[in-house]
Amino acid sequence: MKIRLRYFARVREKLGVAEEWVTLPDDIRTVDDVRLFLMKRGGVWSEVLSAGQLKMACQLQMAQPDTKVTEGCEIAFFPPVTGG
Repeated sequence: MKIRLRYFARVREKLGVAEEWVTLPDDIRTVDDVRLFLMKRGGVWSEVLSAGQLKMACQLQMAQPDTKVTEGCEIAFFPPVTGG
């Protein structure tokens, strides 16, 4: 399955990429599976995507780790928003 990934704010800055399309292995089914798959890239990917405060969205909706991923969907990763 092929999906679009988008990275925002500090996540984008640390990873050095704003968006990409990836083809996922057949065993990837959830947003958290995608996160774990990307962490296998190692280095900064593992560091940034393992952060406890990381937020995720799927199809422009806030996502839970068990949110299902479908062909062509868009998943976004971003830090928590702080106000002030």
